[in-house]
Amino acid sequence: MCGFAGFYDFSSAMEDVAGISVSKQMADRIRHRGPDDYGAWSDPRVGIFLAHRRLSILDLSSAGHQPMVSASGRFVIAFNGEVYNHRDLRKQLTKEVGDIEWRGHSDTEVILAAIECWGIQTALEHFVGMFAFAIWDRREQELILVRDRIGEKPLYWGRFGDTVVFGSELKALQAHPAFRAEINRGAITLLLRYSYIPAPYSIFQNVEKTIPGTLLRFRKDQRDPIKEVYWSAREMAILGQRDPWRGSPSEAVDELEKLLSSAVGMQLEADVPVGTFLSGGIDSSTIAALAQAKSSRPIKTFTIGFNEEGYDEARHAKAVARHLGTDHTELYVTAQEAQSVIPGLAGIYCEPFSDSSQIPTFLVSKLARQHVTVSLSGDAGDELFAGYSRYVLGDQLWRKLRLFPMPLRRTLAKAILCIRPTTWNAALKSALTFAPKRFRYSNPGDKLHKAANTFQHSEPANIYQSLVSHWKDPTAVVIGAKEPATILTSSELQPNLPTFIDRMAWLDLVSYLPDDILVKVDRAAMAVSLESRIPLLDHRVVEFAWHMPLSLKVREGESKWMLRQILYRYVPKEMMNRPKMGFGIPLDIWLRGPLREWAEDLLNERRLCNEGYFNPALIRLKWDEHLAGKGNWHFWLWDVLMFQAWLSEKG
Repeated sequence: MCGFAGFYDFSSAMEDVAGISVSKQMADRIRHRGPDDYGAWSDPRVGIFLAHRRLSILDLSSAGHQPMVSASGRFVIAFNGEVYNHRDLRKQLTKEVGDIEWRGHSDTEVILAAIECWGIQTALEHFVGMFAFAIWDRREQELILVRDRIGEKPLYWGRFGDTVVFGSELKALQAHPAFRAEINRGAITLLLRYSYIPAPYSIFQNVEKTIPGTLLRFRKDQRDPIKEVYWSAREMAILGQRDPWRGSPSEAVDELEKLLSSAVGMQLEADVPVGTFLSGGIDSSTIAALAQAKSSRPIKTFTIGFNEEGYDEARHAKAVARHLGTDHTELYVTAQEAQSVIPGLAGIYCEPFSDSSQIPTFLVSKLARQHVTVSLSGDAGDELFAGYSRYVLGDQLWRKLRLFPMPLRRTLAKAILCIRPTTWNAALKSALTFAPKRFRYSNPGDKLHKAANTFQHSEPANIYQSLVSHWKDPTAVVIGAKEPATILTSSELQPNLPTFIDRMAWLDLVSYLPDDILVKVDRAAMAVSLESRIPLLDHRVVEFAWHMPLSLKVREGESKWMLRQILYRYVPKEMMNRPKMGFGIPLDIWLRGPLREWAEDLLNERRLCNEGYFNPALIRLKWDEHLAGKGNWHFWLWDVLMFQAWLSEKG
């Protein structure tokens, strides 16, 4: 895991010394991504400058130094990520090309050799891994930017005048003198709706996130880059539906375990210590179990816990770790320790980002970094195997709502919404003790309110939008803004899938997963120079999952059925039979207590008026109701607070 930055000055106006100095300043902004080494490469005659910060994982010697020049001298690369099948590719290339004088054993060298041998499109099809890179083709005088299939690794780019700037994080681009920090008000509306800014948008005008599975070609004779798709989530899903799994359920589970075990084995490879996050849930426990099965000694596992009721998974993780025999480390975090992370969030995420589980994610990354340099996680199980409660909730709502006239739906919604979530929580607590464990939600009132907000919709797409939205009309909150279209609102970009759950899972795969979950994990881990790896996002596992019928994902009332069957081969079923618990914090309580003064300063009405981004009346109404206990508006307020904190940090 590393970080890179650079720029392509079409006017070739910047001299070498000045250009290298600028590229170094860009790389220095992301030093946390690669504290072990720095490198730069340039060709001022054509205006290309590359800089790299290295976190040494494979080949700790100088043979892994970047930017790296290919054996022929044609290509120069700055690379972030890991290509896990580099050993197999090295053998294949040696067989096809003949004797290759390998300089070391890094995956970066294999990437360059593959591109020289096969061309970039074919090479990308061979790569199994997570990656983003910038590559300069000296023969074609072309800059190529590439992002991996799912979007594990970040890649920003923007054009300002005659200069294209690019890098692993937005803060690197801001270090270039041509950069203009004009805030995109439309992006703020997206933040308030989703808690993240979906690609290709960023918080700044003229800056984009590269769409996963694409490459961009920049040439001096073209104003805009040529965009090429080398892997399409849409086509992948369509192909999976056209060619569904035809074997038995047990054969499907066996094949998934084989694929996932292979992915875990490849991702355990490193020249530095490796561990795994362990929350005690289905996904992380499965990854930990497969990792332990691959290891001859106890693997290192990490979890954090909170003392607040309803937010502590550490005891479950400890039980799983004890059963698997891992070398387990847990840390119970006080409210004060968790809150101390908040002032640094704007700097860690470098554009507004308001998934509050960013706090425990940072804390568990910090804990793991004290012991290892690489940590595996169980992310993506929900998206691939229909694990989110909103999938079943949304599907059931859609099936039942169609049977009732709209006036009746509105009346029922009004009746539910007039009672506070906290009141529903108290009322339902005793009743749910007699329900099956999978229905014993920690905050049923919040889920009931979310369901009620969908009652007025007559289309499945609108129900999904309602389930994932915070502010229902963010354009009323953000002054002078128009909400941009995204893949979530553009039906022509979406595949025609047979069930509502399939459609929701696909939308999460292309938006919520890369733009929220993977951003959260990447930035939190990289802030402490920890490489995070996600075995479930091996593209072969992803593609296999989309060949599976829904009946193998949600089966006998259980979500993630296939993953559960694998886990039950290593961990007793009764140990895992409990309701799903999110990786959260008691944010609602903290905003009424220890965070109140901090929040009040950022939400001050005069301040909001002077800054001119938000309608103060709507925000103050939410804030006053939250403080009075008339509503649980912590998610809505956190969206605004994270923008305000970022704006303050930006200066």
